[in-house]
Amino acid sequence: MAEVARPFPLPVSKGEQEEWVDAVLATPGVNAPRGALSSIAPFLVEPRALLGMADGAGRRRLADRVLRRIVTDAGDMTVVAVRMHGVGGVVWENNERISSAWHSLADPSEATERRALGRVHPWTRMTSEGREEAFAALRSTVTSREELIADVELATEALTKRVGHRPYDLKQDLILNGQQEPGLYVAQQYQLEEVPLQDEDGQPLYPAEHWGWMAVRGNNRTKERQEIFEVTSAEVLTGVPVKRLGGEGEELVFDADTWLKRLSETLNNEYVAEGPWEPDSSSRAVRAMNVAVVEAHLVVGSTTPRRLYRIAQMSNRRDHVHPPLEFTQNDRSRAVARSVLGAYVAEGLLDEKTAEVLSGSAPVTDLPGVPSDATVSELRDLRSMMLLRQLFPTDRGRRFVIRRVLSESPPSQLTAPEVNQRARAWSALTSESYPKAWNPRIGEMFQVSDVREGLKIFDRPLRELLAVAETDDEAFEELVSYRAAHWLAAFGILEADRGSLTGQKADEDDGVEATRVRRGVRNALNALRNNSRLQAVSLLRELALAMDQGDRKPRRVSRSGERLVEAMNRTWFNREFPKETGKRPNKPRLPGPRAAASGNGAAAHGRSMEATSGTGQPALLIPARTASADVPCETVREVPDGSSSDEAPALERQITQPTASTGPWLPTPGPEGISGLEQWADELKARVSRLLDESRHAKEALDRMVDRAREENVPFVFSRGQADEIARQVPRALRTLRELPELVEALAEPQPAD
Repeated sequence: MAEVARPFPLPVSKGEQEEWVDAVLATPGVNAPRGALSSIAPFLVEPRALLGMADGAGRRRLADRVLRRIVTDAGDMTVVAVRMHGVGGVVWENNERISSAWHSLADPSEATERRALGRVHPWTRMTSEGREEAFAALRSTVTSREELIADVELATEALTKRVGHRPYDLKQDLILNGQQEPGLYVAQQYQLEEVPLQDEDGQPLYPAEHWGWMAVRGNNRTKERQEIFEVTSAEVLTGVPVKRLGGEGEELVFDADTWLKRLSETLNNEYVAEGPWEPDSSSRAVRAMNVAVVEAHLVVGSTTPRRLYRIAQMSNRRDHVHPPLEFTQNDRSRAVARSVLGAYVAEGLLDEKTAEVLSGSAPVTDLPGVPSDATVSELRDLRSMMLLRQLFPTDRGRRFVIRRVLSESPPSQLTAPEVNQRARAWSALTSESYPKAWNPRIGEMFQVSDVREGLKIFDRPLRELLAVAETDDEAFEELVSYRAAHWLAAFGILEADRGSLTGQKADEDDGVEATRVRRGVRNALNALRNNSRLQAVSLLRELALAMDQGDRKPRRVSRSGERLVEAMNRTWFNREFPKETGKRPNKPRLPGPRAAASGNGAAAHGRSMEATSGTGQPALLIPARTASADVPCETVREVPDGSSSDEAPALERQITQPTASTGPWLPTPGPEGISGLEQWADELKARVSRLLDESRHAKEALDRMVDRAREENVPFVFSRGQADEIARQVPRALRTLRELPELVEALAEPQPAD
């Protein structure tokens, strides 16, 4: 009988490991610390195969074929492609995909239940000349061993929570197919502030520092591989219990060369005993067979090692801007913003210290010139406004850089989705200064025409703006335009429109289910502008004060500006600053074909609105369809509530019926008035029922076109103009469809009482 293969590699000899380390350090462009290289050497499979021929002095270096160079906006990295034991690597808590799981150092408040990560520094040492030299590795300080383990475990848990964003089971894919793409790993040293406990002989029970090779790219794959091996990332970094190695008890093995040898021997014995590979086997050795060895890229050099942390994160910048599915909205938007900031640093347009603060990896008080008496709200505002200037810059240099990083259109052709991407990035990074993140779509408050040349923000401190906002129009507008939305969102008083009335219901604090008014951010801001300014300014002052007092619940304010006893909530805000006052004033309709030609007003947009009849009751305006200048329009009839059919002709405007080419025919109300509306309701019901079918037909047609184009090897089907036209029409249709539920609800009979 043929001998069963033993798939799990054992560490090579110590001599061979040292030979590899010496060869790496002798390679031009490598400046990784020896300690970092020694810590990964036990995990390497056949390290001698990575070396080239010896030179005349007998020294060997890494072969050129295994070296790679990664170029980013922040600097370059040299990596070596290796074959590594599948249990190797550590989940990186600083990964962009899970950034929103941590309390940011940019939040000046202390009222939070989330953990904060320690700062990441370049790894340095003093030379014999007394000069500090940086190497291609990172360094962090943690309070204790328990805190270090908790950080890695929380990072692993945060990745698990994002599994739902991936359309397939990654663990099963690794078990069935192995790992197809290499991960990217950077060395990081963790130093403990605490003095390790000692045993009876005075020896430390655990090391005071740990080297880990952190997964910059491939965080999820690293986590899933280790779960297959039934070993955690925290154990790989800080010591593996003997019970994972086939032994018993809670004793820890810290030396990777020792515990990895015992783990592979245990797995090989288990694999031989269990027989051939079977993906559904209960044996971890059988399940782990296809990931026993994986390819990995190790960062061993950098031209600018002091920027290595930024370079490592920028290396997958395109994944941040065009992300894989496991990104959440906040994580993605924050990554987009950090990509822009990193590019500014690389171009010399932003200093490193400011970039760290704006990225959320350093406290706001690190900025030069911050007043010593600055409050929490002022610190948050300072950072948010600096971010806004960076993401909507006015200077030409930054405008070119951000366009290149985000692959945007020229300023004259900037689109709403591109503007909203920047706005979400600003909003997401701003929320790092708050205890809890909000939906980054809160930031979508800008018109394209207003930001093409950047945003000109006056450099006035928040304290001054709040003091003079009652009488200073400019100060009031700055507070409403750039602060109000985030402040309201931070306290749960405003949220991004969820797109349906069903999604707008929630239990208020008093336990009564209250219907939320469906409204966009711009509508809420306009309501602040259009109601009592005194109340609006008092509201903003109360929100700022609530932040300064430990992010307590803000109190309601009266129309006269007095603070009340009750806490603010969304229902109160919608009542005091109602949706109707947040609408833009409608332009007057022009009679006849001029209205159709202009495309302005409510008729041109095809929306219904409320008018007031002579009796003081709401009157119904039947929406007129948009028509071109050469096509006659339809009849629009105002029907006051409670009016008779005899009164209706006096309110009728004579506009002719559209031709068949302009859209669906809507019947004119008959002699009894209401009968025509019933016909319209039946027609609308029929058309809405066909919407889903039509959208499915369009998707099926595109699927067939994709298949046919692939079969015929056709590079493209649509012209640029055709594609752009289709792409423009879809969002327009969606905007109209989002309005339908609310318009239907406004015309529906009330829900029956319970």
